[in-house]
Amino acid sequence: MRITSTAIADLLLIEPRVFGDARGFFFESFNQREFRQASGLAGDFVQDNHSKSARGVLRGLHYQIGRPQGKLVRVVAGEVFDVAVDLRRRSPTFGKWVGQVLSADNKAQLWIPRGFAHGFLVLSESAEFLYKTDDYWAPDHERCIAWNDATLAIDWPLHGQAPRLSAKDAQGVAFGSAELFD
Repeated sequence: MRITSTAIADLLLIEPRVFGDARGFFFESFNQREFRQASGLAGDFVQDNHSKSARGVLRGLHYQIGRPQGKLVRVVAGEVFDVAVDLRRRSPTFGKWVGQVLSADNKAQLWIPRGFAHGFLVLSESAEFLYKTDDYWAPDHERCIAWNDATLAIDWPLHGQAPRLSAKDAQGVAFGSAELFD
């Protein structure tokens, strides 16, 4: 497994070693010992989530304020543009975002630490998205920042199309009025 920092140091791109031949491929999608050695993080995950979405679906920007979650995210079918936003006021990258294409083909994963908002846009006909979390879903603590917040100015690859949003995501709050992390 190769782990590299992104433009936000705590946000890590994880690329597994893939072994392939004419029959197909094999790779370890997660190995706690290697994850810990390479990243210095415990990798104590308590919940796995799996979603399937159609082209143009944008989910996010989600986070939990009182019960923050670290997330290890990947795509097992299709392709997404995955975004993480630093919501930690004391961070030198506060309010900055990183976008990364994750796909079944590149098998890349993104480690999104606690204190970040997360979202993704489906670029392929459909996509299946998997993520591990290091704390349980706590709906009372769930928050959503507007995907199109002008302050964040995320460059979603929408190509002139409007995203398909849930009612909750369509009502996301402005970054300037969102609850944030210290």
